[in-house]
Amino acid sequence: MKTVLDLDAREDLVVRISQLSANDRALWGKMNVGQMVRHCALSQEWILQGKRMKRALIGRLLGGLIFRKVMKDEFMRKNTPTLPELSVTDTDIDLSQERQVLMGLVREYETYVYPAGGFIHPFFGLMTREQIGEFVYKHLDHHLRQFGR
Repeated sequence: MKTVLDLDAREDLVVRISQLSANDRALWGKMNVGQMVRHCALSQEWILQGKRMKRALIGRLLGGLIFRKVMKDEFMRKNTPTLPELSVTDTDIDLSQERQVLMGLVREYETYVYPAGGFIHPFFGLMTREQIGEFVYKHLDHHLRQFGR
């Protein structure tokens, strides 16, 4: 499985992000391209900074089972719900600037340090460093494919 912790996979993502255009239209979902890029950047900041979010009850009950299913499938399912903390409603987004931010964040995975207390996803629960790398790649790939990249 591809992982953002691998140089080739990171550079593939960076190239695909750099190709995003304001003219790109979503093949599914409600976000425009700028919102998607900001959503992805917020997701990376959250993981890279080891931020904690409150665990959802449904995630505590079913998160591990659903995580295994998500990671087993080749692609993430279309129209998967977004964590409210990572939802973007702003429509006035500078795509060029947001692309640069996201590409920089993706490159930060070269030196990613797994948090001492572990990383706890609010829905999926405790994730290993390897699971984070694979999940981040899968999430970014999902959104890039959403916009034809």
